[in-house]
Amino acid sequence: MEHSEHTEPRPPGLIGSVSGLVKTTLRLVMSRVELALAELSEVRDHLVKLAVLFALAILAAWFAIAFGTATLVFLVWETLGWKILLILAAVFAVLAFVLVKSAMKLIRGGFLGMPATLAEIKADRDMLL
Repeated sequence: MEHSEHTEPRPPGLIGSVSGLVKTTLRLVMSRVELALAELSEVRDHLVKLAVLFALAILAAWFAIAFGTATLVFLVWETLGWKILLILAAVFAVLAFVLVKSAMKLIRGGFLGMPATLAEIKADRDMLL
């Protein structure tokens, strides 16, 4: 009897079933990792763009605030004196509060999350349990 390269597949037993289950689980895990990596790449790109825009905006705002404040203090010092500094401090405090709230709204908007990966993981969990 000659031994050929092509052997008949064995009927799946306990070992074959466990092996198939492990292979399927590994494929599932690998596909989820690949999806997570793709989404993390997108998130990284968004973070880089956000950081560059934020840095440029801060630089421009800093110059505008500095020159505007100096001009305003110079123009109204005769009338208001030191009170103009208090008024400007209050205005900048309100502005800072509004900006922080806006930034928090953007963060909560989901641009930094991974909704597709989380949805797939939840679907997998629901299917397995």
